[in-house]
Amino acid sequence: MKTKPKSSRMYSLVVLFDMHTGFFPKAIEGISDKDSHNRLNTIANNVAWITGSLVQERFELAGLLGIEMKQNAYELFKDHKGIQEGVTYPPLSEFKKDWDKITPVLREALVNVSDEKLDSMFDIPEMKMPYFDFIAFIIYRESNCIGQIALWRRLLGYDAMKYM
Repeated sequence: MKTKPKSSRMYSLVVLFDMHTGFFPKAIEGISDKDSHNRLNTIANNVAWITGSLVQERFELAGLLGIEMKQNAYELFKDHKGIQEGVTYPPLSEFKKDWDKITPVLREALVNVSDEKLDSMFDIPEMKMPYFDFIAFIIYRESNCIGQIALWRRLLGYDAMKYM
């Protein structure tokens, strides 16, 4: 690990964060912009939306840790918007640029977050939870999103995601 977190509770979450950082570009590698919008005649979220949502949540988490940055497609994903019919989402390469922009900044915030901050309460509509729990959820969600993209790769006829 490059830099150990100040809070020992963050160690495994930062390890996962680092793994996701490397898996994400491998998941989207080679998927065409046309295919990234293909829902295969279902109501499922497509690769373009999943990718943009994944990137958006890194920016959202950074915002909760005091970093004021927005992805280029912010308006399409703000307020946790679901997939929108008839919308052409940006190319995956644009999402990758935003991923590369936010990742080192967010990682630095994650390794430097204090136990006091992790124990403080985060308010979301109709519930409260400690920041630590919310950070853990967002990093867990990244696993799900990357897994969905990996499944879409196969459904769309692409080679399986390469982990190495």
